[in-house]
Amino acid sequence: MSRLALCLVLLSLHAVAAEPSTVPRRPVNTYSIVARDPATGDLGVAVQSHWFSVGATVPWAEAGVGAVATQSFVDPSYGRLGLDLMRAGRSAPDALKGLLAADSASQVRQVAMVDAQGRVSAHTGSNCIAAAGHLVGEGFSVQANMMQKDTVWPAMAKAYRASKGDLAERMLTALEAAESQGGDLRGKQSAALIIVSAKPSGRPWMDRRFDLRVDDHPEPLKELRRLVTLQRAYNFMNEGDLALEHKDTDAALAAYASAEKLAPGNAEMTFWHAISLVGVGRVDQALPLLQRAYAADPRWRELLTRLPAAGLLPDDPKLLARLKNAK
Repeated sequence: MSRLALCLVLLSLHAVAAEPSTVPRRPVNTYSIVARDPATGDLGVAVQSHWFSVGATVPWAEAGVGAVATQSFVDPSYGRLGLDLMRAGRSAPDALKGLLAADSASQVRQVAMVDAQGRVSAHTGSNCIAAAGHLVGEGFSVQANMMQKDTVWPAMAKAYRASKGDLAERMLTALEAAESQGGDLRGKQSAALIIVSAKPSGRPWMDRRFDLRVDDHPEPLKELRRLVTLQRAYNFMNEGDLALEHKDTDAALAAYASAEKLAPGNAEMTFWHAISLVGVGRVDQALPLLQRAYAADPRWRELLTRLPAAGLLPDDPKLLARLKNAK
């Protein structure tokens, strides 16, 4: 970041300090984890709360920069300014220290940050509602407030350290460990998970590997896990499309098969898998997939007839009739 940009960040921080902090009357009490995957460098934050749409305020992340969870009597500026400061070259501990010094209501905040180098810092204000606390480990931090028991965040840390799989799986396991200890004293309502890549691509929409929210659900963690699985399937679909662009048909078909294995019965995936097969001349393999899509919803037939005009299928009446009448 340029010197001018850094000055602008610091001016924003001074502006926050100059204004009296507004303390919300109701806390967004929750438990969360911020982490950096040591294998890939990916950065993530995951959260669950008995609060509507917790994903709108608590989790923040940017590829190649860091991840932030801001909760308790939440101040979202910790997310934006925390990322700004880390992007400017400040470590997570330095960024959090500066923001806390500028906040006259820091005693009711709970915040955790991890930067792209895996440096971590967390803060639990003295006036956060019990049970409240955090635990910082290597490349991660878990934090919670207004919990049923003070065993919540230690259980999260233990589960995260012991878990296998990618960052999404490990963070989900940590959230589920929190719930196994009683979780939020009030119950459960919403959850969210964001994971961004280790390095920015210049296309921020491509850098978010997972960006999922459950705003209102009786079992938000179960729903979040379902969505993570579905996102994995769509990630495989994207891999398949990219492989086709590179004329690697075998790799594309393997990716599509992996997607359908994760999300069996998903007509969307089945239909577009079939269309991709047609595009590489494998019509016979496409027909049974189209049959499955039509059985799920006959409107896929109508969509098929519109694809030639969009350049997604050859304008071949005999081929279209064969595809449309797949039974």
